[in-house]
Amino acid sequence: MLFNSFSFLIFFPTVTILYFLIPHRYRWFFLLAASCVFYMAFIPIYILVLALTIAIDYTAGLLIEKTEGRKRKLLLVISILSTCAVLVIFKYFNFFNSSLARVAQFFHWNYPLKPFR
Repeated sequence: MLFNSFSFLIFFPTVTILYFLIPHRYRWFFLLAASCVFYMAFIPIYILVLALTIAIDYTAGLLIEKTEGRKRKLLLVISILSTCAVLVIFKYFNFFNSSLARVAQFFHWNYPLKPFR
């Protein structure tokens, strides 16, 4: 679902109206579910990647709330780095992989890694 598609034109106002109609304590869950539906409109299996990052960041948030001092900063850094690592892997892996494959092909090396589809 693209931002300039007809389906988004239906999805966004529906989510916005429902958000303000449901009780305040359930809004966070509704937005999480709506975000997952929006994310799954592209490639549904990638919801597993999103679930992984949600679990890591949610757990880190709970642990940050319970701890103090330097450990809080360490947990925050771990959370940010793990989320960025997932982004780098799924966004830039194919670019770097194809570049390395071309270099390997130039030098007649065996390069067995396939790109993500």
